[in-house]
Amino acid sequence: MSTLAALLPAVIGWAVHALWLHGRLTTARRDPLTGLWTRDAFTRRARRLLRDRRAVVVLADVDHFKQVNDTHGHAAGDALLAATAARLAHAVGNGGTVGRLGGDEFAAVFIDRDHTAPERLDTLARVLARPVDGAPQVHTTVSLGWVRAADHHGEELPGLLRRADEAMYAAKRSSSSVRRARIGRLLASVAGRRPGRRGAA
Repeated sequence: MSTLAALLPAVIGWAVHALWLHGRLTTARRDPLTGLWTRDAFTRRARRLLRDRRAVVVLADVDHFKQVNDTHGHAAGDALLAATAARLAHAVGNGGTVGRLGGDEFAAVFIDRDHTAPERLDTLARVLARPVDGAPQVHTTVSLGWVRAADHHGEELPGLLRRADEAMYAAKRSSSSVRRARIGRLLASVAGRRPGRRGAA
């Protein structure tokens, strides 16, 4: 038996183990309910996308989520989160990234190649407000805040997310579901102005 033939089972075994390990790592980086990237995995991908000045950062928060849970049950709340995640991922496409930051809050980054982000996000807000497939009684709006990376040259992901967060909470207080971040300094205490958090599923 040749040396290569003798080593072949070990090589195959290592290859199978590497594939298994890769699958386990990928699973660990995915949110089990929605299938979206977890915060850390999303952050890594988002930072790469932000090298492109056309990048847009979006923060999304499900409105009245606790009320959905209280009225229809946690299974309905889970279905709403899963539907929101799937619709966000579809809207962003393969060229972007979407993550679940926790509870009913999501973040996304995509490249606005054709400069249609406002129209695209207005359409997304309407899509997100549709009832869950197969459960017409389960629906609510989703508030979106967004910011262009080019408007804040040199600002990194945490700062851009804070700006999108400010815009999102401004959207919650207004009649619009979508709000673009202001160009200028961040407000000092976003957290202090937030309404009470809605319960997670």
